[in-house]
Amino acid sequence: MEKTSVVYRQRFKRRARRVARRVLPFMASLFMATPLASPVLNSKVKAASVETKLPSNQELQTAFYNQRTHKLYEEMALESQGLRFEVFEKALTGYLNLQTEGRLSNEKQLLTVVDFELPSTEKRLWVLDLAAKQVKFHTLVAHGHNSGEDVATTFSNQNESNMSSLGFYVTQDEYIGKHGRSLKLDGMDEGFNTNALERSVVMHGADYVSEDFIKQNGRLGRSLGCPALPMDQKDEIIEAVNGGTCLFLSGADQSYSSKYLNQDVAINALLSSNS
Repeated sequence: MEKTSVVYRQRFKRRARRVARRVLPFMASLFMATPLASPVLNSKVKAASVETKLPSNQELQTAFYNQRTHKLYEEMALESQGLRFEVFEKALTGYLNLQTEGRLSNEKQLLTVVDFELPSTEKRLWVLDLAAKQVKFHTLVAHGHNSGEDVATTFSNQNESNMSSLGFYVTQDEYIGKHGRSLKLDGMDEGFNTNALERSVVMHGADYVSEDFIKQNGRLGRSLGCPALPMDQKDEIIEAVNGGTCLFLSGADQSYSSKYLNQDVAINALLSSNS
């Protein structure tokens, strides 16, 4: 046990040094870019009585994670495609947590994000290829009938609720059901979406998910809780995301929480990928 502890401490120190090398230049540039808050003379007088405080290892790691997340968000031009940064950050954190647990496919680095705070008339589903740093799909998606009219505001994990369920999912196998080609979804968040398989909450196509339906009705049609897709895109999307990729359904529910939103785990995953 003593040898294991020593090895762990050595690994931790090496990791901390790697983070410091990456983040300290970034922190220094921020410091140099900040205008002085008081005259130089006063600053010199105060400097003698103020002890310089270096950022902690945790602060360095957090700065590193925030920098990497913002950089990826910008490289993929996600703001211009309507994906809010705060939603993307949560989705990426969960993706990295699930990846760390070995729940995701090693062959597909795909992250599907749905923002149910947007109205159904807007394209609010994105399939992100994190390896290629590209948006593979950006399209419409329906929410559950009892979750709301144009905007989903109420969510449930209960059987026969006909509501959408928030949280992280891992895609499973395809099958042919009453909606044709469909994709099983395994909910990961206890109390929020873990009844998805029992409820038959799946990804499938629907005629009521289209621009024509919006023109006629002022909103999309609604499902029984499934994230339903446009018929002309459902085959391509299901083909792309099946077999162990991450899906995150985000919505305005203050009660929602997830163990997969652990930023420390996500930071370690990024550090490991750069070691």
